[in-house]
Amino acid sequence: MSTISRRDFGIAAVATMLLPVSAARADDTAIHIDNFVFEPAKLDIKTGTTVTWTNRDDIPHTVVCAGKFRSKTMDTDDSFSFTFTAPGEYKYFCSLHPHMTGSIKVG
Repeated sequence: MSTISRRDFGIAAVATMLLPVSAARADDTAIHIDNFVFEPAKLDIKTGTTVTWTNRDDIPHTVVCAGKFRSKTMDTDDSFSFTFTAPGEYKYFCSLHPHMTGSIKVG
């Protein structure tokens, strides 16, 4: 059975501290649905960002971007996530309440 020297252990500990924290987590963004509004309604993000919509209303909502993504019907405290892998402008709405709209600009 091999043993790890103090020197090797120290090098491993320093190397671990220098590793970046998960970049994906740093690029996660939240949108809340509250009082029939997406908040924020407009968002600018980087490619690769994951956006999570959470329904805080006491009635169901959806998130739909024609041809790109569609959530299931979300009850209170349900959420839906989508990772934006291509630049562009994504306009979305609630299919149950079409007056609820939002947009995300990915660049």
